[in-house]
Amino acid sequence: MPSVTRNMAGQAVSSNLSFGSRRPAKMTSVNAIWRNVFAAPSGVAGYFAGGDTGANTSGVDKITFSTDAKSTLSATLTTARQSPSGVGNAGVAGYAAGGHDGGYLNGIDKIAFPADSKTTLAATLSTPRNGSAGMANSGTAGYVAGGFNASAYVNSIDKITFSSDAVGAIAAVLVATKNELAGFANSGTAGYFAGGFNGTAFNSIDKITFSSEAKTTLAAVLSGIRRNVSGFANSGTAGYTAGGNDGAVVNGMDKITFATDAKSTLSAVLPTARHITSSMADLNAGYIGGGNDGGHLSAIIKIAFPDDTMTTLSATLTSARGFMAGFADAVVA
Repeated sequence: MPSVTRNMAGQAVSSNLSFGSRRPAKMTSVNAIWRNVFAAPSGVAGYFAGGDTGANTSGVDKITFSTDAKSTLSATLTTARQSPSGVGNAGVAGYAAGGHDGGYLNGIDKIAFPADSKTTLAATLSTPRNGSAGMANSGTAGYVAGGFNASAYVNSIDKITFSSDAVGAIAAVLVATKNELAGFANSGTAGYFAGGFNGTAFNSIDKITFSSEAKTTLAAVLSGIRRNVSGFANSGTAGYTAGGNDGAVVNGMDKITFATDAKSTLSAVLPTARHITSSMADLNAGYIGGGNDGGHLSAIIKIAFPDDTMTTLSATLTSARGFMAGFADAVVA
């Protein structure tokens, strides 16, 4: 009986069949098949929630990763607010925590995936705060660090346990009390909080090891002191910080390679110097939304992984704004 050799995708790549004068149908090349097998899977969508347009807003914009199209949820945050922080639990829900709506907030809104419906957790942050940063160990917990609580800067780190939506502070704290910092994570391994401000701006990077929830401070530092900076990650590979303010607004992006915790600076820069952006990411790209470069921005910048090339989406935020929460329903490494 004639034999047929098949690849791992089950497609014929060679055969001892005799076709006579008939030419066989063109077969898919092995290289093409392997490219499809090993292509980075795409997550579902990223979200930008709340923010400041000149007035606080409650709207939530959604960027579908497969098309980079933007839609706006019918669900909104409980109140119009600026400076909440965002964490995402892939396939389950995203969270927008704290912020400022005329008063400092400790509430946490939850956007369920894929229904995009909003509920508010019974549990709250350990202290009301705005300007905190979020990152997540997807499938396990989100972490909200730092902030300002009306009377003082905060160094505590609150943990949202995804299985129960319980919230509580972990023992570790940031290297200093501060707000306006960036968060990003290497899911399953560690999360990072970078930069910030407490009257003085910081260039330091704190690392929270998920298995122990212990904090260390990296030897590497950001390229300059940074406040109002945002962060995102190519989980399993590297984390990034974008823009910010070091006394003047900047357009640079720093990259922390997870294997070594070394810092490098991208050759790509944001189209204009900007701060108060928000960020989120999928395995294929990071997205930097909004901000201010002298005026509020609606643009969404995309950093493709692994080449770190930058493009600007044709889609824009529903309104020009900064101080949003960013989170994603995204595949993680």
